[in-house]
Amino acid sequence: MSHDANPTPLRSIPAPKGLAGRLCVPGDKSISHRALMFGALAIGTTQIEGLLEGEDVLRTAAAMRLLGATVEHLAPGRWRVAGRGIGGLTEPADVLDMGNSGTAARLICGLLAGHPIFAVMTGDASLRRRPMKRVTDPLAATGARFWSREGGRLPLAIQGAREAMPLDYTLPVASAQVKSACLLAGLCAPGVTRVVESEATRDHSENMLRHFGATVRVAVQGNGRVIELDGQPELRAAPVMVPGDPSSAAFFAVAALIVPGSKLVIENVGLNPLRTGLFASLREMGAVLEVGAPRLEGGEPVGDLTIAAGDLRAVDVPAERAPSMIDEYPVLAVAAAFATGTSRFRGLSELRVKESDRLTGTVELLRAAGVDCAIEGDDLLVHGRGAPPPGGGLVATQMDHRLAMSALVLGLGCQSAMLIDDGAFIATSFPNFIALMNQVAGTEVISAA
Repeated sequence: MSHDANPTPLRSIPAPKGLAGRLCVPGDKSISHRALMFGALAIGTTQIEGLLEGEDVLRTAAAMRLLGATVEHLAPGRWRVAGRGIGGLTEPADVLDMGNSGTAARLICGLLAGHPIFAVMTGDASLRRRPMKRVTDPLAATGARFWSREGGRLPLAIQGAREAMPLDYTLPVASAQVKSACLLAGLCAPGVTRVVESEATRDHSENMLRHFGATVRVAVQGNGRVIELDGQPELRAAPVMVPGDPSSAAFFAVAALIVPGSKLVIENVGLNPLRTGLFASLREMGAVLEVGAPRLEGGEPVGDLTIAAGDLRAVDVPAERAPSMIDEYPVLAVAAAFATGTSRFRGLSELRVKESDRLTGTVELLRAAGVDCAIEGDDLLVHGRGAPPPGGGLVATQMDHRLAMSALVLGLGCQSAMLIDDGAFIATSFPNFIALMNQVAGTEVISAA
């Protein structure tokens, strides 16, 4: 489903009763991207279970095929990747079209930087507006060259390094995408690639590199980490079980909290501590979240979440928590709209460079429901009244799937229905979102407007 296609307006009505049942959310998007990429770089055949089959991940699968890997879809969620080995990717015969996926675009820049091949990358209208200099600037130190439109925007031409140099890079802002791109480039370089982050960001790349046989050392440094990767390892194919995406589970968790009488069990959710800032914040608001059947799968902690409706109080979320929940602020803001008191989310400059200016978009979606909120510097303030907001407004989603889903969740708890201008691109990360929400609601609460 393309973002350049006809818009799909949607309506979300107040849920007539509590949400109930057990559900599984789609596979973790971050881990799905990486499973395909590391599978393509490994020797042998990697079996993947639970892969997210949203448009973003399918773009990564298509890109790996163009780069020479054999990528096969066996059954829903089941994939097989026959890899090329480190340094073995081949020059693509066509443009790599990454759709809406900033993660795929930035990580593949790192992948290509270490290979002596030429490639051109583009994306949809939204991705072509997003800057890539934050990743191409450090990658240039490998010896790779990049040509782009003004501001480092796609389309982007990449000439990988003939003999890649290892990187020693300190991230100016916390970004798992930039960190991962540097590590991917370092796979093809001799010696040690070193990345320093002042705030710890999601570590799926480090976990999966180890899972495939690379040597990765991580040392804590203040609130951040120093990551060292030994270059030119032989990655060996390894099975990957992709857990449910905590960012997708977030929408159902918040929906259960704000619709009276709700109780949901969300099975097989990834609980990596560098991804669960939202759940910590909801607990601080008074939410009762219980974790059942905790376990490890592929180096990642997993469990079943039980969550029920309840009274919420305002929360002050510190800036250092942002990397662990950067995608969840819009839906946390929805929860804050139902809480008693003023919530403050600190240090959200990173939200200005997501699929949209997500900080401004979050304010606009709340105001469309009659919620009092404001931006102060890089902080977001949400003034909750401890009661359902009026609702009734239209949200301009700016081709941002998380704003769209957050607005639809908001409508379930408001006094009046909410409308969004376009939900076509929800399929990039959560293809069955609407069907699943209607299932647990027991009736059609989200429909075409």
